[in-house]
Order: sequence, then structure tokens, then C-alpha cells
Amino acid sequence: MAHAQPVMGPAARPGQEPVPGRQPSVRLDGGRFTVVAEAGDARLARALLTAARANDQFPGLPRPAARVLIAVAPNAARFREWVGPHAPEWGAAIAVPDEQRIILQGRRAGSDAGDPVAVLRHELAHLALHEHMGRLPPRWFDEGYASVAAGEWTRDETLATSVTMVWRTLPRLAQLERGFFGGASEATWSYAMAYRVVSELQALDPVNGLSNFFIYWKSTGSLEKAIRQAYGMTGDQFERHWQARTRRRYGALALVTNVSAVFGLFGVLLLPLYVSKRRRDRVKLDAMRAADQAQEAASRASALQALLDAGGPEGARES
Repeated sequence: MAHAQPVMGPAARPGQEPVPGRQPSVRLDGGRFTVVAEAGDARLARALLTAARANDQFPGLPRPAARVLIAVAPNAARFREWVGPHAPEWGAAIAVPDEQRIILQGRRAGSDAGDPVAVLRHELAHLALHEHMGRLPPRWFDEGYASVAAGEWTRDETLATSVTMVWRTLPRLAQLERGFFGGASEATWSYAMAYRVVSELQALDPVNGLSNFFIYWKSTGSLEKAIRQAYGMTGDQFERHWQARTRRRYGALALVTNVSAVFGLFGVLLLPLYVSKRRRDRVKLDAMRAADQAQEAASRASALQALLDAGGPEGARES
């Protein structure tokens, strides 16, 4: 989920003393993290704190030092109350880099909210990137980096099963930004594209990954110059590289997947017709067999009658 700048009123601020009629608040501190939740989410809060402390290093970045507040909202209504109007409808969590704050949904979140530990890792990656790079990274890189840092391999599934991979022109880096504001479906595609771009950048240097890239980017303030100095190619060359790699890796797979799906759909639609035809053919065959048997029986009866007629009175005198 992308970072944002929600405005939270005093009455809705996570971590405050519980008000009458609410469950007691839980506050857990460990390392540079503080997790606040209501009593019903205490177990989840402990799991989140343990996961955050156990994996507090992010690809290519120095170890973060800023303190982080992680607020677990007890339900969707409280989540929206704390976040404000800045998060899209499909958001399950949000990071606020300027405040080093993360808000995510608790145990009552829907199935589409994802694994809370993986979601937390994604949001922590946003904060770590912002702590080191400030506002330099654009939205698409921010999201792609967080997905890579969280190991969100399911982003690949979006490409591997997307019929649009068969004919859609892959976006340029400058065009990736707009996809995050085009609704849930377009955002899903944009997340997957951003994930692929950052993955390809990281793969260009198997030894240093993104480390040198971040150093050059921060010192020059230019993404183009960082790509040139870290990987020895221009921004245009890198765009052609990641597009070709993505098309080669996922285009044919998407085609095969969707063609298989089409044939599967036709199979579902045509199977009743096939069964019905087989049933009609079987009825016709049974009728033909019955007719043949009746004809054979009639023929045998006629032959027997002929023999009987031949053995009548005249035949008997001759013998």
C-alpha cells in the first residue's frame, strides 16, 4: 500500500488512553518499534513486533534508525477514521513517512487484506526508503521497492495470468505513476509493473544489488544518472531491457494461460452438447440393433415356416 499524508484528529490518534466503552489499549515496545492495539489484537501486535525486529534490514539501504509507531486498527471503520480520506478503497494498510507511522487493519480485516506480517514489511520498506532517500523516489519506485523488499512474488502472478500481457504495450517509467490513480484494477497492474522494474534494477548487479544505485541517486538527485553510474546504461536502454525481459518472461505464459482458459471455457460450454449428442447416438444405435434383431427373428421364422410347409401331407406320401 502506498504511503500518504493522512490528517488525524486528537480524538482518533492511535495510542491515546482508551475512552469509556472501548477495550483497554495495548502498547508494546521493542527496539525502534512501538505497536499499539486494542486488547483483542494483542496477539497480533506481539507477532508484528517480533517480525519487525527480526527482519529490520532492507535491500540496498543502510539499517534504519528512526523510531516507528505501528497502530493496529480494530476494524475497518476505525482504520478509515485514523487514515482519513487519503487512502484508496482497496487499501489494507498505510504508511505515513513524515511521521514514521504505520496503520494497518487487525484481526477483523477481510481476506483481501493479506498476510499482516507481509503487509507490515511492505509498509516498513516505505519508511526505510523515505528515511534514507527523502522525497526523491517517485511513487512507482516507492511501491515497486516496497513490493520487492516484502518478497511479494504474487506480483508476478498478475503478469503471468493477465490477458493484457498478450497485446498491451508496456509503459515507460514516466507513465507508471498514473496507473496508481486509475482504480483497483489499474493499480494492481501498476504495482506488478513497478515490482518488475525494481526487480530488474536489482538483478543488474548480482553483487551489490541496489546499494550503489541508491548512493548515486542520492548524491546526484537524478534517476537517469544513477542508472548510468550504477549499471552502465542509459535510462532508455534500461527501459528497453526491462520491457524485453518482462515481455519474454510473461508474454508467452500469459498467452498460454489465457488460451488454456478459453479452451477450458469452451469445454465447459460444449460438454453438455457432447453428452447430449452421445446419448442421442446411443438411442439410435440401440434402435438399429433392435430393428436388426427383429428382422433376423422374422427371417428365421419365415425360413422355419417354409420348412414346415415343405414337410406337409404330400411330402409325407412321397417318403
